[in-house]
Amino acid sequence: MRKLCRISCKFKNGGTRSLFRRFTVSSSSSSASPVHHLEEEEEEEEENYPIIRRNRRTQRHYLSKLLFSLSEPHYKEIHTQVILSGFESNPFLNNILIQSYSIWGCLDYARKVFDKMSKRDMISWSSVITMYTQNGFYEESLLLFCELRRSCNEGPNEFVLASVVSCCGRLGSLVKGEELHCFVVKAGFDQFVYVGTALIDFYSKGGDVGAARRIFDDLLVKSTATWTAIIAACVNVGKSEISLQLLRNMLEIDVVPDNYVVSSVLGACSSLEYLKGGKEIHGYVLRQGAEMDVTVSNVLIDFYMKCGKVKTARTVFDRMEVKNTVSWTTMISGYMQHSCDVEAISMFRDLNSLGWMLDRFACSSVLNSCGSLEALDLGRQVHAYIVKANVDSDKFVKNSLIDMYAKSDSFGDAKKVFDTMVNHDVISYNAIIEGCLSQNRLYEAFDLFAEMRNNLILPSLLTFVSLLGVSASLFSLELSKQLHGLTVKFGFSADMFVCSILIDVYSKCSSIEDARQVFVEMNEKDIVVWNSMYFGYIQQCENEEALKLFLELQQSLQKPNALTFVALISASSNLVSLLHGLQFHNQIVKVGLDFDPHVTNALVDMYSKCGSLEEARKMFNFTLQRDIACWNSMISTYAQHGEAKEALNMFEKMINNGLKPNNVTFVGVLSACSHVGLVKEGLRHFYSMSRYGIEPETEHYVCIVSLLGRAGKLIEAMEFIEKMPIPPAAIVWRSLLSACREAGHIDLGKYAASMAISIDPKDSGSYILLSNIYASKGMWNNVKKLREKMDSNCVVKEKGCSWIEINNEVHLFIARDQSHQQTDLIYLFLKLLIQHMKGIRYVPEDTTFSNE
Repeated sequence: MRKLCRISCKFKNGGTRSLFRRFTVSSSSSSASPVHHLEEEEEEEEENYPIIRRNRRTQRHYLSKLLFSLSEPHYKEIHTQVILSGFESNPFLNNILIQSYSIWGCLDYARKVFDKMSKRDMISWSSVITMYTQNGFYEESLLLFCELRRSCNEGPNEFVLASVVSCCGRLGSLVKGEELHCFVVKAGFDQFVYVGTALIDFYSKGGDVGAARRIFDDLLVKSTATWTAIIAACVNVGKSEISLQLLRNMLEIDVVPDNYVVSSVLGACSSLEYLKGGKEIHGYVLRQGAEMDVTVSNVLIDFYMKCGKVKTARTVFDRMEVKNTVSWTTMISGYMQHSCDVEAISMFRDLNSLGWMLDRFACSSVLNSCGSLEALDLGRQVHAYIVKANVDSDKFVKNSLIDMYAKSDSFGDAKKVFDTMVNHDVISYNAIIEGCLSQNRLYEAFDLFAEMRNNLILPSLLTFVSLLGVSASLFSLELSKQLHGLTVKFGFSADMFVCSILIDVYSKCSSIEDARQVFVEMNEKDIVVWNSMYFGYIQQCENEEALKLFLELQQSLQKPNALTFVALISASSNLVSLLHGLQFHNQIVKVGLDFDPHVTNALVDMYSKCGSLEEARKMFNFTLQRDIACWNSMISTYAQHGEAKEALNMFEKMINNGLKPNNVTFVGVLSACSHVGLVKEGLRHFYSMSRYGIEPETEHYVCIVSLLGRAGKLIEAMEFIEKMPIPPAAIVWRSLLSACREAGHIDLGKYAASMAISIDPKDSGSYILLSNIYASKGMWNNVKKLREKMDSNCVVKEKGCSWIEINNEVHLFIARDQSHQQTDLIYLFLKLLIQHMKGIRYVPEDTTFSNE
């Protein structure tokens, strides 16, 4: 059988010639050998090709040249000629065959050639071991190395050792790698650059960067690959500054880093948000003057995005001459992560108009931006694009669709996407549960959680975070405890974030003891956990405990932040303790938090509650950045102190400064008008709320009822209540009842009390106010009947409480309580005061609700 093949052969001088050779392969014996035919053809083409001498050395040389020049399909034909020419045992040609088969991925053929070799030199062993290493067959490579050491008298060379060391690194075989390291040192290969580079890579993959660095420092000769290996090792363990220093050292000895090194170091700077280091690398890349590689540009965009330099990232993007899908995706994702949702959507439109096809990551980012903007129509358009782009089946994209529809107030569409999913995962359930929470479908969220557990899908940390938030909003202690138990079962109870939420949940469920227990059992606490405990104490009016806890914080390694001082100042405000407030203000100045708007707002509130109006005003004037909360604090402060004119002036200044008032602002303004009887002014402000897009709430209606009642306009106040567009709460009628008490209007007071009690039967305030009206008129029979009605309805009057601070100690007093250690002395002195009052003929107003 005769075969004709075209051979392109490269010669040393760089030229390429086309050789036409006709090889004869015969299965039967023939007097003319294949080589003889080949030589005859050479004689026929002597005018175009070099004359080939008819000897075995020339034949071997010619066959080796063919092997180096042929493409993959013709190797087997030349291999056949090698065998038929009698060179089957020639190590030189066999080594070339092994390398050729290895290049084209024919590992089995290469191994067969190796196994049939009667004589193997170190090149043979090195070729096969390297072949297995490069193709990921690390165990076969190590087995061959063991066979080499047993059967070959010649020791392994640097290339073999480099390959097997790399195999140990890929397999994570620390013991074998260390044994090889010892062999390398004994055999004197520790200064060979290939071996040293492989050892650096091995130790870095095992996490021992210190050993990798020692090998690197001991190497006398270092290649680009060596520098790359040690820099990558430092990058992988987050040692960004060290990797940068190594890069500087590399540049000092004129070793040019490749794009992999530059991208690796930039990636480390990104993960650490190390802006200075990343800028240095960017500067180096720009100084090279060459066109920036698209991969490096993409990493630079990601770096600047993660460091919060969105505009710089956009500049890098705009200057790229060549962009790929990763470039666009990185920009869109970065915009989304920095809440630049409009820009992300705009870039999506540009990308689409240019004919680029978005991948699933870019689609998910755009969907997240649509959800943040609650742009339902645009989200639907992106959904249509996703279907056209054929990425709608991707689970990652479907989860983003669920989130987008839920945030865009289209829970029905979110549920449809969820139901169309074949295989749900924990992310899918988390997305739909979050959708339930955003739509206030609290019980449906727990039904989905039950379904999730029935489908044997393990909940994640985010699942419990969401559900604990639901139990907190429901104020359900029992449910919170069940969820707490599940966090323990699934191994999330030690997570600081979960513990912080548990403390908040127990605090809101009025179980401060359980919150404290969670806090005490934590091994590690960050400042977020401490703050959760502070606010938990404040929510439950345990202000003294919050101050005591601050002493524990000072003994720990944690440093208080702005929220810590907000909590402590709030505790001081609640205790009306100016001394503690001043001390915390002093510490705030020392740590440099006196410019924080949240802290300054809390200080303004603290000084006003402690009666230091002048200090509150000074604090307000000192504040450089005044947000709406700061103005509201000052307006409320003036209102509480009866400074209505100042409160209204402050309101006008706020409007002139371009700030838009909110509902809290108008509560302060209306309270100020109510306290001094500015009826016309108060009504004008009340009806102006719609101009600012604010719908009046219960607090605003209470202020107007109080305003009219204090002005003696009781009938107008009642008519105002009856015309309210929302059902009046009990506090609204109670405000009218309080005004009736001041005016002594029994009939209207009885009506207001009956309305308040019908709305809130357990509230003692309405009973007390009506009782005081009866008592002021001497209607003791009615007082007695009202008391009996309270008893029958199981209504308990909340006991009065007061406190005073003496010598840095707070003394608490509750009505008819005798638990104070100096009770006898206090009551004796009180008796003397009463006798003294009677002696000067002072008759107290007996309108209090009698407990006798």
